[in-house]
Amino acid sequence: MSVFDFTSLSPDLILDGIESIGLQVDSGLLALNSYENRVYQFHDEDKVKYVTKIYRPQRWSKAQIQEEHDFAFELADEELPIVAPLKFSGQSLFEHQGYYFAIYPCRGGRIFEVDNLDHLEWMGRFIGRIHAVAGKSPFQTRPIYSKEESLIQARDIIKASAFVPQYIENAFYTILEQVIELACQQYQPKDEIRLHGDCHAGNILWTDDGPHFVDLDDCRMGPAIQDLWMMLSGDRQQQTLQLDTLLMGYEEFYEFDTKQFALIESLRTMRVVNYMAWLCKRWQDPAFPHSFPWFNTQRYWEEQVLMLKEQMSALQQPPLTLMP
Repeated sequence: MSVFDFTSLSPDLILDGIESIGLQVDSGLLALNSYENRVYQFHDEDKVKYVTKIYRPQRWSKAQIQEEHDFAFELADEELPIVAPLKFSGQSLFEHQGYYFAIYPCRGGRIFEVDNLDHLEWMGRFIGRIHAVAGKSPFQTRPIYSKEESLIQARDIIKASAFVPQYIENAFYTILEQVIELACQQYQPKDEIRLHGDCHAGNILWTDDGPHFVDLDDCRMGPAIQDLWMMLSGDRQQQTLQLDTLLMGYEEFYEFDTKQFALIESLRTMRVVNYMAWLCKRWQDPAFPHSFPWFNTQRYWEEQVLMLKEQMSALQQPPLTLMP
């Protein structure tokens, strides 16, 4: 089974796996929006709704997945609104026919409004509480944010894919190398802690009781600002106000070092370069051409040259500062 291979994952295999841990499925499987893993909603004979997540083969080790679960349990024990996996006979991670999977309670919500300052302050408190727990001990098996993985290895994946059109290769790789060089110089993190790792609006569900995360699939070690910067949007003045609002809530529970503001643009660079590499790496998964039809077109790569030039400019700007 390769890193990309979900081809043998049939509905019958999924249902057999679920029923092997004692749940009786009384519905079909409703596919939910997920690319890296496979996620399905179902209900049991008592009409209780659940979600099962089937992990992409070979992406995480068993120990790394279990550490994700244990982190979720640790946060839930502190009454943080994390949707942790359910345990059956004291176990949360299961294997069936070569696939690791977990069962979660079904939780809904609406999209987090990034331009709502009340919501931002609430999110700041929420993440501050998470980091107060996360800062107590490090991960043992989960990875750490690194420029080697997110920039150097990502660049090599893009090159090996041969997806960049020949006529634009020189322009693309010239600006890519410049951006990577500057981002590598700027990314000098300190005081790395356990993180949610992918804390953007799409991964936050909002209810009348506030925000919650549905899982921690990308959790890893890194600087605290990684869980904050993706909630910033708009121009520099707007982002300054948003950051000030986030930290107003955050520092009620956990101290923040404002020197980490200098990491924002290098982290953004790591994200955009790694995203290109991710699409290249996953393109042979049939779900990707269907979900990302604009990728691997001439227009896409032309737009990436422009995006990298804009990112180069952003890297050359002074870091954000808090409002006086």
